[in-house]
Amino acid sequence: MGSSSDIVLEARGLTKSFGGFVAVNDVNLRVARGTIHALIGPNGAGKTTVFNLLTKFLAPTKGTIFFEGRDITNMQAADVARLGLVRSFQISAVFPNLTVLENLRIALQRKLGTTFHFWKSEASLHGLHERAQQLVEDVNLGPWMYHVAGELPYGRKRALELATTLALDPSVMLLDEPMAGMGREDIEVIAALIKHVSANRTVLMVEHNLSVVSDISDTITVLRRGKILAEGPYSVVSKNAEVMEAYLGSGGNAHV
Repeated sequence: MGSSSDIVLEARGLTKSFGGFVAVNDVNLRVARGTIHALIGPNGAGKTTVFNLLTKFLAPTKGTIFFEGRDITNMQAADVARLGLVRSFQISAVFPNLTVLENLRIALQRKLGTTFHFWKSEASLHGLHERAQQLVEDVNLGPWMYHVAGELPYGRKRALELATTLALDPSVMLLDEPMAGMGREDIEVIAALIKHVSANRTVLMVEHNLSVVSDISDTITVLRRGKILAEGPYSVVSKNAEVMEAYLGSGGNAHV
C-alpha cells in the first residue's frame, strides 16, 4: 500500500467489547492517502463499530488509532473533525425549510468557526455565496439550487449532505453507508459523485454491498464477525472463496 508517509489513517489492534461480546477483534487497518477505501461486510460484521471507533464516537477496548501519524486514540470526535477527519453525518444536518444554497452557506460558516449570520446582509456573505454555488455545481445540484431542501428527491438530499461534508474541506472524508435506501439510479448518481469529489482527498466509506463499491474503490476491506476477512482491490476480493461464502450466507444479495 506504500510507505508509512502514504498512510493517512491507521488502526492497530483495534478491539471493542460490549460486555462479553467482542464486536471488533484485533483489526489492523491502513488507509492510503488519495484513495477511496471501502469497509464492507454482511450485517453484523462490525463495520459500523469500526467506523464509530475511527471517528471517536466510541472508545476502543484495546488498540491505537493514528491520523496523519498522530495518535488520536484518546481525542474527542469534534477535535478529530477539526484536524480534517470528517464524518458525513457530523456536519450534514440539512435544514429542510432552507434552500440548497442556504444550507451550503451555513455549512461554510461552520468551517469559518463563526456563528450563523442569519441577520447579515447578502453583500457581507458574498464570498460564502460564491463558494456555495461552486459546491452546488460540484454535486450536480444546479437545477435544485433554489429549491427547499425538504422537498428534494431522496437521492438529491444525499447529494446535498455530501456537499455539506465537502464544505468543511476535509482531508479525509468518512461516509457512513451513503447509498443506504437508494434505488439503482440514485446509487449510480451518488457513486459517480463520490468518485468525482474524491479528487485531492481520501475517502473511507462503510457499505454492505460489494457491487456498489466495485467501480469506485481502490481498496476494499471485508469484515466478518469483527475481524478482517479479506482486503485488496475488487478483482482480488470478489474472487475470495471466504468472501463469497460470507455474502451468500447473508442472503446472497451482494452480487459478488
